[in-house]
Amino acid sequence: MPAALTETAVVEHLDDKLPLDLQFVDDAGRAIRLEECFQGDIPVVLSMNYSNCPMLCVLQLNGMINSLKEVDLVAGKDYRIVSVSLDPNEKPEQARATKQKYLESYGSTADPAGWHFLTGPEASIGRLSNALGIEYVYLPKKKEYSHPAVFCMCTPDGRISRYHYGIEFPQKTLRLSLVEASEGKIGNAFDRFLLICFHYDAEEGRYAPVARNIMKVGGGLGIMGLGLIFWACHRVARSRAAREARREEQRLGAPGISAT
Repeated sequence: MPAALTETAVVEHLDDKLPLDLQFVDDAGRAIRLEECFQGDIPVVLSMNYSNCPMLCVLQLNGMINSLKEVDLVAGKDYRIVSVSLDPNEKPEQARATKQKYLESYGSTADPAGWHFLTGPEASIGRLSNALGIEYVYLPKKKEYSHPAVFCMCTPDGRISRYHYGIEFPQKTLRLSLVEASEGKIGNAFDRFLLICFHYDAEEGRYAPVARNIMKVGGGLGIMGLGLIFWACHRVARSRAAREARREEQRLGAPGISAT
């Protein structure tokens, strides 16, 4: 990857609450507040891009969508996608065309109602980027925005859960990140088990095993295993004692044998 794509201007604000009162316009031309994209109990994948970006936005969104469609969770149903344009001059028509492009790339399983490509005034864009800690600069000569390749996982109530950088994203990392952001409301029991044993390594950009947690889980499983062994031995002993008691009763109750 070119070095320029790995140098990010981001100050992470993990667990900070986003300003959900911000006003935007959705890809249908409807005025909405950001809070309308955070409803229910599913997490939100939040990115800041713009439709006329000549390279980086396309690479980042392509990588994000290509990885998300490999995750065994459905966009628009198990999680929402919200992309906010950095360009205050972008029109809803442009956002709608961009949304349609990525809906087609994702495939027919996606729910379009759970995808939001937003445009809005510079004040709302600036407040959101400040809340996310994403720094960007407009380059007048090129009429482009210089910005980092990053998107965020957010909790259903609008808190920042995780940052993901670059243009390629491991499928397993995104799945665990979504489950983590949902606070266990999506995914399965095995995903939640993995989150106990694995911790997100920001330098590596993936979830790595934590020895202490693995030892705790291993110790707990060991205790459970010993408990099952003792329980099984106890059941065997009781069953054997019951069989011997029945034999003794049958012997004592047989004809010609006195119990005295």
